Amino acid sequence: MNLTASSWQFWALLSAAFAALTAIFAKVGIETINSDFATLIRTAIILVVLAAILAASGQFQPLASISGKTWLFLRLSGLATGASWLCYFRALKIGNAAQVAPMDKLSVVLVAVFGAVFLGERLSGANWLGVGLIAAGAVLVAYRG
Repeated sequence: MNLTASSWQFWALLSAAFAALTAIFAKVGIETINSDFATLIRTAIILVVLAAILAASGQFQPLASISGKTWLFLRLSGLATGASWLCYFRALKIGNAAQVAPMDKLSVVLVAVFGAVFLGERLSGANWLGVGLIAAGAVLVAYRG
């Protein structure tokens, strides 16, 4: 595996590490407040940090340069992200982080299925076995027996 800053694997592993920290920090952070309000605070912080990164790196783009299709799908993605975060924080509020996070990672399974169905992506038999194992693992980690 190529773990340099220019590889997708490097950034995907960092994403996983930060997602894990998100669950732990959020679980502690929402102990005494409403989960939806916590999501708002988190979102505001993300907006400020991203604006600072874009400003510092000069990566802002003119809004007029964005196509209608791109706007549509970024809006849909934003709505899905917001819904996911609201549901995730609500689940964290009432459940254990060690159970909620694995169930949330069933999104990996759904991405594989949706990618195959809607985007025409092809996965090998070994890839589908991995998807099945992720699903089984998520359910087993989340199961309280």
